[in-house]
Amino acid sequence: MSNKKLRIVFLGTAAFGVPALEALIRSSHEVIGVVTSPDKPAGRGLHLSKSPVKLVAEQYHIPVWQPVKLKDPTFLADMQALRPDLQVVVAFRMMPEALWKLPPMGTINIHASLLPDYRGAAPIQWAVINGETETGITIFQLSHEIDTGDILAQSRVPILPGETAGELHDRLKIIGAELLVKTIDDMVNHRLQPIPQQQLIKPGMVLHPAPKIHKEDARIHWDRPAREIVQLILGMNPSPVAWTLLDGKMLRIFHAHVCLPLSKPELPPGTLDTDGKTYLHFAAADGWVAVDELQLEGRKRLPVREFLKGFRG
Repeated sequence: MSNKKLRIVFLGTAAFGVPALEALIRSSHEVIGVVTSPDKPAGRGLHLSKSPVKLVAEQYHIPVWQPVKLKDPTFLADMQALRPDLQVVVAFRMMPEALWKLPPMGTINIHASLLPDYRGAAPIQWAVINGETETGITIFQLSHEIDTGDILAQSRVPILPGETAGELHDRLKIIGAELLVKTIDDMVNHRLQPIPQQQLIKPGMVLHPAPKIHKEDARIHWDRPAREIVQLILGMNPSPVAWTLLDGKMLRIFHAHVCLPLSKPELPPGTLDTDGKTYLHFAAADGWVAVDELQLEGRKRLPVREFLKGFRG
């Protein structure tokens, strides 16, 4: 077995990348640099806020780069001077070829789906929204088109009933970090057989896109089946949060379930039904959606019973 210690540059911004960076720091390899997004104004005072990945890098005294443009010649020269063997990218942004081709071993990425399915920026959310019962982690080699490079390793993960996108995200980031270190060790020891994604696309196979989520995607359309609406609510939690309008105010719904047995409401979709104490139901196309946790514009986020104490009071 090879004991080759790789020089690795890590590129990432969001919390999803934190366990992966920490796993690399604990591994037998050396993280020689971290690239993350520039600090952003946040909060009421608009103080500059550091990315979750930058906070970890600083904790371990790893040099950090925060280029505004990834094609910046000074930044690319710095990366070249680091002489990395490999780059690892997790929850970052589109990278120019000059950057991802820089190390001899290229750049590998952790993606939170079973590629080639759910290519795009929001694979976790769309898998939940679409009611999938399984997803996973794919580690692949970066190439020209987004999320299309050769697959190096995959791990299948069940999606639990009633699981939110946030809960699934927190499970997958740990699984991804573990698979990453194993994959790098397998690369070093020549134990990998990269698989072109095209080989996995069978005739008639439906591939789901996973584009970036916008606020309008989170709007609830009550004329849809109740189960679809509940999956949308779960998939939009914790962000941007599914919403509807109630008396002209925005009502955000964090948790809900389908009222069983399904009985088709005699009322138009979106009609509200409540006893004023214990339940709040909305009519869907084929049944009722029971709201469990919600927040009306200008008020606190509350469980439904607490919410009803002050509702129309």
